[in-house]
Amino acid sequence: MGEAVIFYVLSALILGFAVLVISTRNTVHSVLFLVMNFLLVAMLYVLVGAEFLAVIQVLVYAGGIVVLYLFVVMLVNLKRPPEVHQDPRRQARLGLAVAGAVLAELVAIIVYSSASPAAPAVAAAGQTVEGGNVEQIGWLLYTDYLIPFEVASILLLVAMVGAIVLAKREL
Repeated sequence: MGEAVIFYVLSALILGFAVLVISTRNTVHSVLFLVMNFLLVAMLYVLVGAEFLAVIQVLVYAGGIVVLYLFVVMLVNLKRPPEVHQDPRRQARLGLAVAGAVLAELVAIIVYSSASPAAPAVAAAGQTVEGGNVEQIGWLLYTDYLIPFEVASILLLVAMVGAIVLAKREL
């Protein structure tokens, strides 16, 4: 009974902060409400017994991604009017070719993953897991899900390069 009450309170707070994220006019306050939302989701993970996911939620989302959001919000002047001229160094064809290559890679990943049989990801209820939950996640991450893991790392690298380009106007 107590866990259900805690679950419903956390769920209501998560929904409340999500509404505040999209309805607040100040962008910095919106990002801070997003941090609170991520921390409450981590508490929800702890409640259901997924401690590893809770730690990853705090480290990756509440730590890394929100810091990236704050840098973008503080570096980009949102009150400035849009630029009227085009950058002559812009390479639209190269960007389109790279986007097409990434799209082809994603299609290949989807086709490959749908063609191969899926392995059971977690132990059934009542079974004891030798080595624990973290070891199982590690084995799955670096064997069956290596390609999506690498794609996620490439996306984070692109986001980091984009933040650097936004921060430094003159290259």
